[in-house]
Amino acid sequence: MRVTRRGILLGAGATGGLILAWALTPRSFPPPLSAAEGEVAFDAWLKIGRDGVVTVAVPELEMGQGITTLIPQIVAQELGADWRQVAVEPAPVSGAYANAPLAARWSALWLPLLSGLADEPDDLLARRFAEGEPFTATADGTSLIAHEAAARAAAASARAMLAQAAADRWGVAWEECDAVDGHIVHAKRRLPFAQLVEEAAGFDPPDPPVLRPRPPGENPAEVLPGASLRFPRLDLPAKVDGSFNFAGDVRLPDMVYAAIRHGPIGDTRLGGYDTGQTRGVQGLLKLVNGPSWLAAVATDWWAAERALTLIAPRFAAQDRAGTAACEQALEEALRRGRASRIAESGDPDAWLSEKFEHVAHYRVAPALHATLETATATARLTDGKLELWVATQAPQAARRAAAAALDIAVENVVLYPMPAGGSFDRRLEHDHVAEVAVIARQVGKPVQLIWSRWQEHVAGVPRTPARSVLAARTASDGTLVALKVRIAAPASFHEFGERLLEGKTPHAGRHAQLQGDAMTVEGAVPAYAIPHLVVEHVPAVIPLPTARMHGNAHGYTCFMVETFIDELAARARREPLSYRIAMLGHDVRLANCLQRAATLAEWNGGTAGSGQGLACHQMTVAGRTGRIALVAAARQDERGIRVDKLTAVADIGRVVNADIARQQIEGGLLFALGLARGSSTAYADGLPLTGRLGMLNLPQLADCPEIEVDFIAGDDDPFDPAELAVAVAAPAIANALFAAGSTRLRTLPLLAGSA
Repeated sequence: MRVTRRGILLGAGATGGLILAWALTPRSFPPPLSAAEGEVAFDAWLKIGRDGVVTVAVPELEMGQGITTLIPQIVAQELGADWRQVAVEPAPVSGAYANAPLAARWSALWLPLLSGLADEPDDLLARRFAEGEPFTATADGTSLIAHEAAARAAAASARAMLAQAAADRWGVAWEECDAVDGHIVHAKRRLPFAQLVEEAAGFDPPDPPVLRPRPPGENPAEVLPGASLRFPRLDLPAKVDGSFNFAGDVRLPDMVYAAIRHGPIGDTRLGGYDTGQTRGVQGLLKLVNGPSWLAAVATDWWAAERALTLIAPRFAAQDRAGTAACEQALEEALRRGRASRIAESGDPDAWLSEKFEHVAHYRVAPALHATLETATATARLTDGKLELWVATQAPQAARRAAAAALDIAVENVVLYPMPAGGSFDRRLEHDHVAEVAVIARQVGKPVQLIWSRWQEHVAGVPRTPARSVLAARTASDGTLVALKVRIAAPASFHEFGERLLEGKTPHAGRHAQLQGDAMTVEGAVPAYAIPHLVVEHVPAVIPLPTARMHGNAHGYTCFMVETFIDELAARARREPLSYRIAMLGHDVRLANCLQRAATLAEWNGGTAGSGQGLACHQMTVAGRTGRIALVAAARQDERGIRVDKLTAVADIGRVVNADIARQQIEGGLLFALGLARGSSTAYADGLPLTGRLGMLNLPQLADCPEIEVDFIAGDDDPFDPAELAVAVAAPAIANALFAAGSTRLRTLPLLAGSA
């Protein structure tokens, strides 16, 4: 692949040209970055100004995970920039930022031949799809996997061009120059980037780019929690002083505000409503009807919300969601449904056809995302062109949803990415984007739509409920010989895919629930060496749409497996740590995580009354594997579950930013603590019974435990740790509660019931 100067560089004020994607085969795209006056754009990833400021484009949604620091850090290290002069801006939708690893991981959604299988297509096929879509979704911890190499290549090319410009002045070979702290240096001579950037635009970068030796990962032991020494978070100052702008902070001239009411979950249609009650509402401008919703538009949001409360719109609905119907459908599927075999090893049919030594049943309730920021979007429709200000994990899908709602071409939808006040995969859904587009057309003014917390619970799509049974055959000493995992749940991943790629509504994809779905039971294959194993998914049709969530299936499959392993250890009268390590001879790294976590937590064997429990897990994404072990100290009192300490040890390869990696694990553990304590609701007549954030039993500051996080040093490619942390928290806490004197807990949330 030949990389030309025109292919990688777009100078200030350039209006044409193409950029070349860093792919297996050449693909070109219109330039995604616009260089302002005094700036030069290098590739799709960075711009350098005459003031020396290096601006890095980030195509991923910043939702608290720190990606708007991680990608700029990668660029800064490769470029040799001064971190104090590094800025960040959200990247527009473009195939240049294709997330090919995520496309391969989600290939069953766009390549039906792989439906129900765990296989992935080859890199070229996935990249072609991702570039053509363009598919730039932020999910499953793939940001660094997808973009580190491309960002480094762009930075290396820009560094070489700056070095050529300086070398030309000094009359030396550019290969003898280096870039340090925003300067090109040669012997005792130094020139800042600011003085070289325009000259650099006239040089060709080397082909291929000359990369620095890959920087070693940060040593977490040298970085105090919350105080990264070299690369502090770029978004931190603005978040501390309140100047950081989220979707709800957008203000446009002549903008109005909209509130909304959705019908109950089911086949819902808007019925009658009485507008006579709104005569006394100051500022009410207009009512806008949707097929299953009613919006009020006013000069301020509270007036719009009050008007809807007074109107109390009525909805006609069939097949309304209810907890009893969901549980009945899941139980029926688990007992009699036809299963899809997702994974197997050894000879499970022979070993699992006889009587089991131990059987356990598990129940998982639907879980709400409980984002601090409810669904919010701003739209302006002018001369057939729609502008959107919205936080989204899948920007092209959001554009398509808005275009379909207005029956306009997707090219006429301009999306300005905003950061999210929490997401947990909630912002993979785009129903509010379609709604605000319709409202903007009806009102004829810029409009900002904000869902109330109640509407977030009514219309937000939860993580799937599930039922499962785990059955084991063991040797005379209690060693696990054969394991069967049978999980009944909707084919939630396929259902989500129909909304993401086909634009279907949350209630239109129920036929997808009938498919075998490997992603819905992902994580159910234990990390342990088990001679005979089978994992089955039994698709179930329930009257409740389901969605992706932080941790996804790992959030419940790890809970099932790791609490079951603890039960087997107890039945064999063996200590839980050594029982696990005996099955990890093939995975010394995970065993090392367990041993170090046990040492840090002063593990006492999980004996009765100790209140200590442990769990471990591994994940593999795009060929990279992350591992984690967790020891929890927990108890139950009159206030419910009390977690005193969580001690985590993770093996995630090279740690790019130790402070952010630690934050991701801490955040994942606390999110999972919320799932263990609550974050759920029952449904009746199509409506959730939990309507307020305070009713979800989420951990408050006083409930947050002491958290200790350590890392196993490694030089593998980095693995995102947040999903790992979500997986292990609930089982470690459940095992700790049993050690503290509780019964075995086999439900999520934990105190929803016991067996």
